[in-house]
Amino acid sequence: MSEPESTIADGGDDYWVEARQPLHCLLFLLPLLAVYEAGILHLGAGSDEVRNGADFWMRSGLAQLGLEQAWALPAIVIGLLCLWQLVGRYRWSISAVTLVGMLAESGLFGVCLIVLGQLQDLAFRTHWPQLLPATDVPGAMSSTWHEPLAQAVSFVGAGIYEEVLFRLCLLPLVYGLLRGLRIPRGGALVLSILATSALFSAAHYVGPAADAWSPYSFTFRSMAGVFFAALFVLRGFGITVGAHAAYDLLVGVMLPEFG
Repeated sequence: MSEPESTIADGGDDYWVEARQPLHCLLFLLPLLAVYEAGILHLGAGSDEVRNGADFWMRSGLAQLGLEQAWALPAIVIGLLCLWQLVGRYRWSISAVTLVGMLAESGLFGVCLIVLGQLQDLAFRTHWPQLLPATDVPGAMSSTWHEPLAQAVSFVGAGIYEEVLFRLCLLPLVYGLLRGLRIPRGGALVLSILATSALFSAAHYVGPAADAWSPYSFTFRSMAGVFFAALFVLRGFGITVGAHAAYDLLVGVMLPEFG
């Protein structure tokens, strides 16, 4: 549940330490989780169209285990973070300043990913214009569900559940497996980031709201996966979720011209 072989010491009131710890990640995550789950309930029958691949995969897996309740997946996510807090023996002190700082960092990194997306767009237009899709939207949902509320709900859900699956769970798992094969730490970390980033990109083409595959969107999403994985290792789970949601909301709802 923690970043690959990272050591997060109890640094008192140090923001850079607290922002990476599970308690602040959980508190930062809870409003996003509430917005997404409440939005899904509000959308009712149409909610399947706004679920992303990670959400679809995890709920399908839980259904196979007999856990079909709507609350099962968010409860498991909360439980994982609580378990991480307990096992790591982190302090239970809460800092509002840390939460505000995490929000600011999330917005900043969301904008950074927009810049990376524009650089990729420039590279494709300059060197591989034949690979550009008819509609260039590398960021978020491209299904037929275009209501702003549904889009916003989908983008928040992507920030949560894609990061839970690909960064919080799969990245440490793949890293641990590679270390078990005696691959050096640096190589194992790079390989695990690349592998989970490719899976992250592929997830957008699976499930009820799947996008049409294209080299352009697959490349961007793989690059975004590397970006989020690096952010997870360096700045922790909460800020990674926030940056993902911030990026999707910015390019999908607020600034679609940058999508």
